[in-house]
Amino acid sequence: MRSDDRKRAIGKVMSVAADRFVVEMHAGTDNFTFVGFDDVHYVARLGSFLMIPAQSEYVVVEVVGLRERDTGRPVEGPDFDRAGSPKFLDVVPVGMLPAGGGTFRFGVSVFPSLYADALYALDYELDRIFETHSPVEPSKGLNGAASTPTDANRYRVLSIGKSVIFEDYEVKVRIDEFFGGHVAILGNTGSGKSCTVASVLQSLFEKPDEHHARGATFVVFDVNGEYRPALEPLAKAGRIGVERVVLDGTKAGFRLPHWFLEMAEWELLLQASEKTQLPVLRTALGLTSLLRDNSPAALEIKEHFIATCIVECFRGADGDSPVAKFQRVVSLLQKYPTANLNMALLNRFNPNFQYGNFAGPNSQEDFLAQVRVRVREDIHLPSYDQTPFAFDDLEECVDFAILYEEAHGNRQIRDYCSSMVTRLKSLKDRDEYAFLRHTEAEVATASSAIQFLFQLLGLKSEGDRVIKRNQIIILDMNDVEDEVVELVSSVTARMFFKLLRRADPRNRFPIHLLLEEAHRYIGATPSRYAVDATKGFERIAKEGRKYGMFVLIASQRPSELSKTVLSQCSNFVVHRIQNPDDLSQIRQMTPFISDAVLKRLPSLPKQHALVFGTSVNLPTTFKVREARPRPHSDDTKIVDLWFHEEGRPTGIGLSLGIADGDDDEDLDQAIA
Repeated sequence: MRSDDRKRAIGKVMSVAADRFVVEMHAGTDNFTFVGFDDVHYVARLGSFLMIPAQSEYVVVEVVGLRERDTGRPVEGPDFDRAGSPKFLDVVPVGMLPAGGGTFRFGVSVFPSLYADALYALDYELDRIFETHSPVEPSKGLNGAASTPTDANRYRVLSIGKSVIFEDYEVKVRIDEFFGGHVAILGNTGSGKSCTVASVLQSLFEKPDEHHARGATFVVFDVNGEYRPALEPLAKAGRIGVERVVLDGTKAGFRLPHWFLEMAEWELLLQASEKTQLPVLRTALGLTSLLRDNSPAALEIKEHFIATCIVECFRGADGDSPVAKFQRVVSLLQKYPTANLNMALLNRFNPNFQYGNFAGPNSQEDFLAQVRVRVREDIHLPSYDQTPFAFDDLEECVDFAILYEEAHGNRQIRDYCSSMVTRLKSLKDRDEYAFLRHTEAEVATASSAIQFLFQLLGLKSEGDRVIKRNQIIILDMNDVEDEVVELVSSVTARMFFKLLRRADPRNRFPIHLLLEEAHRYIGATPSRYAVDATKGFERIAKEGRKYGMFVLIASQRPSELSKTVLSQCSNFVVHRIQNPDDLSQIRQMTPFISDAVLKRLPSLPKQHALVFGTSVNLPTTFKVREARPRPHSDDTKIVDLWFHEEGRPTGIGLSLGIADGDDDEDLDQAIA
């Protein structure tokens, strides 16, 4: 034992078992405190660590119980001096720490002897136990070159708060392990989850000197609209960029071009049945690209399709009136004309548009004979390739696809597809989906998929280089319902994932998706909405790490989250949780955490949390670093808002921009 070790001995080992030791504290110790050579140490906090020398190493033990007597000894008479009576600590071994330096390792290979000294842990030993020593290290330049400036440094670990067990000790997480895996931040409402998220990002981006975390990308799915005040102040010229885009369902806010949706997403959005509606939907989406393609091969397929539909229109078996059939033919020829099939051809045969017929006796047969020349055998219609198209085109293409099926003998297909057509019309008319629908004029000026992703990821092209413009992108979805949240989060996350999967070399551009209130769209049960975002995020949770895509889940209901997503999380920050189902869920997903640790969760104060996972060697309870400024997630001040003088205006009218609270028209507009 080193000479300094005896100065910090707080007791001796009185019992040794494979899974538990008993330490008797030195006589006269008051309230389990010990005055050491460097400070006053309170050594009997549950969860604190002691060091027990064993040969050339220390056995690291955790305090799991404290008592006044050794239960193994008989009581000898009354104990009048309770303060001076022996005090005992129950401790469990957790690992070994080499005395002369080296890495902490789990498990005990050498057990201490009886009467070995038990020592309080020093801060530098805690850093070695948690492997958070050397929090800052020199930076490296591109491909291992010298950094610019040469004295720049970078974080290796990140401070997230103060330990509640070890006085003034900074609790830190290793950045590579914490942000190099999926993270779950859990806790009851009001326990401080949002402040924890904001605090972690503030701690990361408020680094005072070079280098700053310019390569980071955090996309915040802010369903409550609370992160703007906490994160926007991080934006500083030349250092960090923060952008906020608002999804309110209208064309004025965030837009998601409808042609970015993949076939499977259209299928879910329109709830197309597999046997009848899905083939029609596939044909219709394929037509959206065909009817805009003027290549020779596409023109031949286009003329075949138009000719087939025109013949079917005049066959008269679909129940429409002659005028309606005639108008459908006119619509085909006007909207999708070719050199051989156009209005000029129709006008040659003296059509009567008012009555839906032809003036001459054989004009219709002669016209159809000219049309049938364009019908080809063994023609395959194109597949959907996400070519930009106007949203209104899809409704027409569905009608034409149904007509095409009818021409091939499926006479009942129109009835079978009626529910899908109704859903498409609803999607076209609903105001909350205006963000998705693009008109013909908007198609020509719309961004490409890569431009859309670059903007959303804070990237900017400069010549042949792509640089970061923004490190934090807040997608504010407070004004839309869960149905829209699921659609937007699912599509954007899928597009990010697809981008990273195609990157070469891969895993060089990490993206972190911060999913606030994740239980709303990553559920343990199937979603009640058409598009279920859970499946996409489950795939990202299982495969995203190898491509550099990670999720940070914040939720108050672990039991309602997808078990697949939770099982892939490698780090957890858990606030107060009292619901038995949620506690059981945490116990199931973290079998390496002792019951003693989990029993602390229901009694954790606000702004306190338990952190465990790959980024910290041992679970530890800490007080979260204060978020300044805080997100808009403060508790409601009931007393302040209830008890006041007569005539004070309510806050609801002011927040909605209503000057007069009695103005019903203003209020209706604000709610609408």
